[in-house]
Amino acid sequence: METIYIALLTLLASTIGTITGFGTSTIMIPVLVMFFPPVEAIFLVAIIHWFGDIWKVSLFRKGFNLKLIALFGVIGLLTSYLGATFSTNLDKEFLLRLLGGFLAGYSLFLIFKSRFKIKATNSMALTGGALSGFFAGTFGIGGAVRSMFLSAFDLPKAVYIATAGAIGLAVDATRIITYFTSGTTLPKELWWSLLIFVPVSFISAQIAKKIVDKIPQEKFRIVVAIFLLLIGIKLLILPL
Repeated sequence: METIYIALLTLLASTIGTITGFGTSTIMIPVLVMFFPPVEAIFLVAIIHWFGDIWKVSLFRKGFNLKLIALFGVIGLLTSYLGATFSTNLDKEFLLRLLGGFLAGYSLFLIFKSRFKIKATNSMALTGGALSGFFAGTFGIGGAVRSMFLSAFDLPKAVYIATAGAIGLAVDATRIITYFTSGTTLPKELWWSLLIFVPVSFISAQIAKKIVDKIPQEKFRIVVAIFLLLIGIKLLILPL
């Protein structure tokens, strides 16, 4: 039953995540940390998200912004490693509270400043890469920050998704290796369940590809923001 639940969550999160520009982990992590230890949940979703990055790159391969990939990716690799190392040394309560605070704060900002744009400069790209890499490594959630910065460059949607996927591919690989070498692993049944979760993530990407040009991205951003706000508040105020 647990495997079916996670598979359905993967289907929903991967589809919405691809369309909106937010990573799969942005939706899955806040839910799974209620059932698994935080680092374990982050590790599981990191693997699913890595495959999701591959689907984004392959299905939305109309072009890449190589300059942005370089600016975001290189520094993102470094900060992802730092974040992943940092997260393995945190206790459960502090990690969940910190995660909840970030989700709530970001969601409120997105709801009230949905049209916010960042000046498209090299320094902003480097800042976005550093922050998204660190949040990806620490919380398993870097797509939201990456999306906020990438949107400033006004890329065509297909190029935007492919570029975000290429950046995420490198960052996710770095943090997965860091988690594993730091001793993080999964229960045996979850390793086997990846044989279901990975194909489901591909189906989700296929669904997203069919509707990505038909549904305005801005509407999905608000829906996801409200969802993240509720989960963030719960992590902040409920006893653990």
